[in-house]
Amino acid sequence: MSSLMSSQICPSLSPPPPQPQPQPNQSITNPSIHLTILPTTEPTHQDDPPSTDYSARSQWLRAAVLGANDGLVSVASLMIGVGAVNQTAKAMLVSGLAGLIAGAFSMAIGEFVSVYAQYDIELAQMKRENDFEEKEKKLPSPAQAAGASALAFALGALLPLLAGGFIKPWGARLGTVCGVSSLGLAGFGAVGAVLGGANVAKSATRVLVGGWVAMLVTYGVLRLFGLAFGMDASA
Repeated sequence: MSSLMSSQICPSLSPPPPQPQPQPNQSITNPSIHLTILPTTEPTHQDDPPSTDYSARSQWLRAAVLGANDGLVSVASLMIGVGAVNQTAKAMLVSGLAGLIAGAFSMAIGEFVSVYAQYDIELAQMKRENDFEEKEKKLPSPAQAAGASALAFALGALLPLLAGGFIKPWGARLGTVCGVSSLGLAGFGAVGAVLGGANVAKSATRVLVGGWVAMLVTYGVLRLFGLAFGMDASA
């Protein structure tokens, strides 16, 4: 009798059965709660490559491409123009060398004067704002700009000068100058586009066509000038 009463008074103390654990993408349904557990992933940008700031290259890239392109077009056009009225190799060689020296100094002086004017303007502005010591190191260097422009011009001018200046037959010499100059123009345009992040084909085509126009016009004008004044091209 006592055992029967104790079994009725004291309920069973056995542990409840284990509940199943929720899995990812599995819904838990409760009379009052409906919860969906989804795996969370956070985007990471650690492996993203740093972007290239092409605008920071604009100053030196403009000077380098402009100087080399100017040297090539100027000397090649000068040699072709002289070849239109004088077919001797010596005349084309001397004219090309004179164009290289004169053009390099002209570029250097022009860049020096231009950058020095910019230097003076920025320096005066810094003094007015009383921050001369903080920004003095960021001012452009006229001497450095002049040297870079002269060097770029000379390197561009050496292509047609060395390629065709020592070839004796007139037709082969003229063709070599035109061919090497065309390759150089396309190369300068492509390099400038790659360094500046622009379209390579458009840039190379633009520089190449511009050089062709300069060489063709120079040859045509000098040829007409020679015919008008009775100049013997073979002399």
